[in-house]
Amino acid sequence: MDEILKLPFGAALAILFGIVMVRVNVTYWLGRGAAAGVERSRFAARFHTSKAAKAQGLIRRWGPFAVVLSFLTVGVQTAINFAAGAAVMPLRRYLPAAVVGSAAWALLYATIGFAAIDAWLALAAFSPLTGLLLLALASGVVLVVIVRRRRRAALAPDAPAAGDTVV
Repeated sequence: MDEILKLPFGAALAILFGIVMVRVNVTYWLGRGAAAGVERSRFAARFHTSKAAKAQGLIRRWGPFAVVLSFLTVGVQTAINFAAGAAVMPLRRYLPAAVVGSAAWALLYATIGFAAIDAWLALAAFSPLTGLLLLALASGVVLVVIVRRRRRAALAPDAPAAGDTVV
């Protein structure tokens, strides 16, 4: 990865974007393949319940947001992209989310991403408690933002939900 970052910024950005696009699309299609395999197995009936249908509906509706946000995490990205494939998220919703997320990931890692991760790892190695506190603080900020957005949405019941179209 260091060799890529030694390239001119535009080239490094394009290569990182290409790498992550290939990776997430392979993961998505592995999820689709796994779902197709389960459909042909004796366990298929277990995946045709009302709960499974509701989960698939949620993934189809909110999945693109989860896909985009997964690129800002470490360790969750693969699971979310696989789940999007397994839930058979439509490509017209998945691909734009994958492009936006991949672009954000490439930009992050081409600029400050590795430096920030290396700094956090060095801090955690020097003082595990401080590293955990910093991680808890960042998680708390994310939680506060999510809670505030949900409260605002709950206070505006007449407003259309994200993804709904107003006719």
